[in-house]
This record gives sequence, C-alpha cells and structure tokens, in this order.
Amino acid sequence: MTKFSDLSLNPKVLKAVEEAGYETPTPIQAGAIPPALEGRDVLGIAQTGTGKTASFTLPMITALARGRARARMPRSLVLCPTRELAAQVAENFDIYAKYVKLTKALLIGGVSFKEQEALIDKGVDVLIATPGRLLDHFERGKLILNDVKIMVVDEADRMLDMGFIPDIERIFGLTPFTRQTLFFSATMAPEIERITNTFLSNPAKIEVARQSTTSDTITQKLVEFKPTRRDQTAKQKREMLRALIKEEGEGCTNAIIFCNRKVDVDIVAKSLKKHGLNAEPIHGDLDQSHRMRTLDGFRDGSIKYLVASDVAARGLDIPNVSHVFNYDVPGHAEDYVHRIGRTGRAGRKGTAIMIAVPADDKLLAAIESLTESTIPRAEAPWQPSASSARRDAADAKPDEEKPARRSRSRSRKSEDASAEEAPVQAEPRKPEARKSEPRGKSGGGRRGDRSDRGGKQVVGMGDHMPSFIALSFAERRGEAAEPAEAPQEAETYAEASDNGDSENAA
Repeated sequence: MTKFSDLSLNPKVLKAVEEAGYETPTPIQAGAIPPALEGRDVLGIAQTGTGKTASFTLPMITALARGRARARMPRSLVLCPTRELAAQVAENFDIYAKYVKLTKALLIGGVSFKEQEALIDKGVDVLIATPGRLLDHFERGKLILNDVKIMVVDEADRMLDMGFIPDIERIFGLTPFTRQTLFFSATMAPEIERITNTFLSNPAKIEVARQSTTSDTITQKLVEFKPTRRDQTAKQKREMLRALIKEEGEGCTNAIIFCNRKVDVDIVAKSLKKHGLNAEPIHGDLDQSHRMRTLDGFRDGSIKYLVASDVAARGLDIPNVSHVFNYDVPGHAEDYVHRIGRTGRAGRKGTAIMIAVPADDKLLAAIESLTESTIPRAEAPWQPSASSARRDAADAKPDEEKPARRSRSRSRKSEDASAEEAPVQAEPRKPEARKSEPRGKSGGGRRGDRSDRGGKQVVGMGDHMPSFIALSFAERRGEAAEPAEAPQEAETYAEASDNGDSENAA
C-alpha cells in the first residue's frame, strides 16, 4: 500500500501531513501527486470527498519551497468557484505549509480591497482566489500574472454551473504558456472537456471513479409522499423533514439540509428553530463574515443543523457530517452527487435522505440516469392524514367563500336600492292638464320649469322655443302692446297665462 512517504514530497511537507494525522493517500492523491511533482499537467476526475484538495496543495508546496515571489507577481494561482471553498483551500495550505516559509493571499468578495492589495504588494507565493475578485484586482492594475508557474482550477464543473468559464478562459490567457496546470473536477461535461483540450498540454489523466458516481460509504434513501393540497406542499414537506430528523434520533449527530432556493433556506431554518431544533441558514445573500461564522459554528458543533443552498454543496470539507437531507430534489442531476458528498467523507459512514413529491418525477429520473443506479425507497415516517386534509381545506374554505359572499351582498344592496327607488316616480299628468297646455310648454311634474317674472307665469324649456322669448319688450315690462305686432304664439301664451291666473285666483 502506498504511503505519503513514498511520494517524494518535501520532508517538511511530510512532517506536516503526519501531524495532521494522515499516513495513506487516497486514490486520487496517489495518482495525481507523482505526475504533478514531475511538472506535468494533471487532469483529475474524482467524486467529491476523495481528497482532491491535497492532491494539488502538497505538490505545489513542494515545488514552491525554493524561490521567492516579487511584488504583485504571484508564483502560483488557485481558482475556486465559491468563497467558502477558497477559504478552505487556504486553511489546507496553512496546515501543510507550516514548516515551509511560503506566503499566501486570499482574494474573495466580502473583504476589503485594501487589505488584499497590501498582501499582494508584498509579494505572495500562493494566490487563492475566486475568478471575479481576481479579475477585479487585475483590472485595477494591482496584479501581474506573468510569473505564474503553477495554475490550479478546482471544482471546474461548478465553475461551469456558475457561469465562470469565460472568466477562466480569460485568466488562462493572462498566464504564461509555460505554466503547469492542475485541473480537477467531479464530472466531465463537454464544455469542461473542451477547455482541457485547449489549455492543458498532454495531461496525466487520473480518473479514480466513474464520472458522477456516489460513494459506497453513503446510505441513500428516498422518501416519497403526496401532499393533500398543492398549496400545502411546502408546509407538509417541512413536517416530513422534522419527522425524518426525529426518526433518525441520536444517529443524526449533525446534518446539512439542502434547498433549491435561498428564500426556502431561510423559511426552513426558521421553521426548525421554531420547533426547538438548533438550525442556522447559509446562502449567497448573507454577508461573508456571517457565512464564515455559521460554518465555524457548524464545524465546532455549536450549530447542529445547517440549512444551505448549493453554495455549500461543492468542495466544503466538514469531516464529521452524519446526515444530508435534500429538502428539495436538485434541479441539476450533478448537484445530487455533490450534495450527498458532504457526508461519508474520508471513508466514514454517512446517510443521505431525499424528500420527493409527484412533481419531482422527471428530476428523479435524471438523477438515477446520471448515477446509473436506483435510489432505494424508504417508508415515510409521517403522512398527511385525512384530518389534516380536512383542516387544511377548512383553513382555505373561508378564503374561497369570500367572493361569493361579496357578490350576494352586492345583489342584496342592489335589490334594496331598486326597492327604495321604485316608489319615487313622477305621477302621470292628467289628460285635462295636458290638453290645456300648448305643446312645448308643459308645466306640471317638472322641477325648476316654473318661475314668476314680471307677474306672469313663465312656462318653458320644452322641446320648442319658449313663448316668452317671442314676447315684445313692452309685454315683458307689463305694458300693453299692439295686438297686430304680437306673434301667434305670444297670444297663445297670454291666454295660457290668463287661464293660469284665474285658476290660481280660484
């Protein structure tokens, strides 16, 4: 059996490895370290949790033990997809290089530019960075990549998922053509293969397991159930999650619970805390210092349940994770492999449990097709009962009946209004009154169509011109006018006025 002492590593590096408690390299380490020490490009393909980080950190420290970096010109470069993974790689360098005088800098978001620039200005041997922050420093003129001798791309398939491939290609173009490239990935998508063919020169390919396979040390379970109502799915999934945690009992010492959406991460964590479970959320929208505190708390045991988005699914090395719960079936089949790879690491046993509803059938089929295995089905410890279904229906019933009640109330109001308005109708005029009134000068039953002007009753504003408009000025002043000059309508108006006056007098 191969040991680290057989791999031609620097004696100071071997001493640090022994103090860390490691004697036997994993298959990916045994396969990648020798060609890396020879200066060859390396393409490493291995499932998550197999020790890929040490596969490039150990030969890099050995190769960089001699020499000194110049200001703003790092001697090696390690690219990571997430801040957490970059910070983890930096911790590994601290562990393995404690007897070797190497300087390092960590370039990630959420940290002051000035602090990072101060480290770069002094000169660093190892530069660990996320692609975006690295290019930010380069565009500011604070970084020169002409002296990079070793370049590492870690979790390349995650880089592809996060859209970093154009940035990776640009960074490759900024580094010397003579560099040594160490390229590691858990899966080998066509785009990843294209990049390796373009930027790697005759690499030593180490594939210790079939692509996208899950570790044999992980016990997988799939729990399926049918929600009583579609709008109750999220609530009942949270109840199912709590039932699964309770069923695992003391065997569940800690767990990572994965959700597809950041908003669900917060909701699930809040729900678990409400029911007395020690849970905290972690996702990309949280401040970097908050995320690091949460991870540190999960590592030291002060946090038992870590509710996470896929930001924590790739590359994080938390050795003693007993369980992984997939609250949501991942949207990408590859993410399932990475999620459950957070448990069962370094030969330890682990358990991965996934919750699924009928709407997840296509995603399940994609996962089983990728891994070429069927996830064992397990009996659900909790099922939505008929009583809970009736309760959910009762809770939703008032909301469903509200529109009907509003419509009935409106119809009643309209009926009451019509009933009140029905009696208020103009009484029909008597035929005699209409006969006595000339056409166009109707008087009775209309509001505002009678007024006294100059002692004479003014009738009008019907369909025709009012008769008083045709009166002479003398008649309007109450003076006598010549009969010959008065229009016919005026005479009719006068007769009507006289009749009206006589009726009033009577």
